[in-house]
Amino acid sequence: MKHRNLNRWIAIGLSIFFALIILGGLFTYGYLRISELSLYAEHLTEELAAANVSFSEKTDALSMRAFDLEQKTVTLSDTLYTAEQTIENLRRNLEAVQNRLGGFEQTVGEISGAVITLEKLSKTDPELLQKYSKVFFLNEHYAPERLVEIHSDYVYSDRSIQQIHMLVWPHLKDLLDAAKVDVVDVYVKSAYRSFDEQASIKSAYTVTYGAGSANQFSADQGYSEHQLGTTVDLITTGLVGELTGFEKTQAYEWMRKNAYKYGFVLSYPEKNGYYIFEPWHWRYVGINLATYLHEGNKYFYDLEQREIDEYLPTIFD
Repeated sequence: MKHRNLNRWIAIGLSIFFALIILGGLFTYGYLRISELSLYAEHLTEELAAANVSFSEKTDALSMRAFDLEQKTVTLSDTLYTAEQTIENLRRNLEAVQNRLGGFEQTVGEISGAVITLEKLSKTDPELLQKYSKVFFLNEHYAPERLVEIHSDYVYSDRSIQQIHMLVWPHLKDLLDAAKVDVVDVYVKSAYRSFDEQASIKSAYTVTYGAGSANQFSADQGYSEHQLGTTVDLITTGLVGELTGFEKTQAYEWMRKNAYKYGFVLSYPEKNGYYIFEPWHWRYVGINLATYLHEGNKYFYDLEQREIDEYLPTIFD
């Protein structure tokens, strides 16, 4: 019985011993783990502290950077404002210069135009727009600078050689061609006449009709627009080669409506103060003056000479 109890206590003692050993091992293991964790915690603490220092340093650096950027922004803003003010001043100066240049250009243009006008005037025969019929006199030596022969297709009689001022011919040709396009027959009966030719014609008319009658429809030599080389007597078919009755023809109506477009005007309309009504007698005065007269329902001899002279520089434009 005693022996059994002893074994029991021995077993209990061994159990306690081993339990103590196990507990001691667990304690030792726990202590070591706690030490490791403590060291790890210290390491983390150190790293966190270092991170805090680094973060703080970066934050300070970023703050400095932000401050620097703010200062640069202020500087740039001031620079931009100064630049805008400079640009505005330059714009105002440029406008002032442009205004001055504009006035200068206008002045130069006016001077240039005046020079061109004077150059044209120097090259243009002033006689071409003079009011001759019974007013001014062309001397016996006057002749246009250059005459050209009118092509026979445009002359009523192929046996008659007619001449006209060289610079007037293109305008006359355009007029006669335009009439053909509109199916209107218009031909040149008579064009340039020299001083002597006009004297012969006037002499013949005087013998035939008497001086009083002849003076009503024929100019004396030196007073005829034909001597200028810018004037034509026109005719159409159906008049048997005569000028009388031209005012009743389709050709006259066409001329009355269209001649100004080519620079021609009727010199002696009805009730003029120089000669009888001559619907066949057309004088070249330039498109600008002819248009002015047509639109104003005026006639060449209604104007003062100074008004007419203003159109001399553009007579062949």
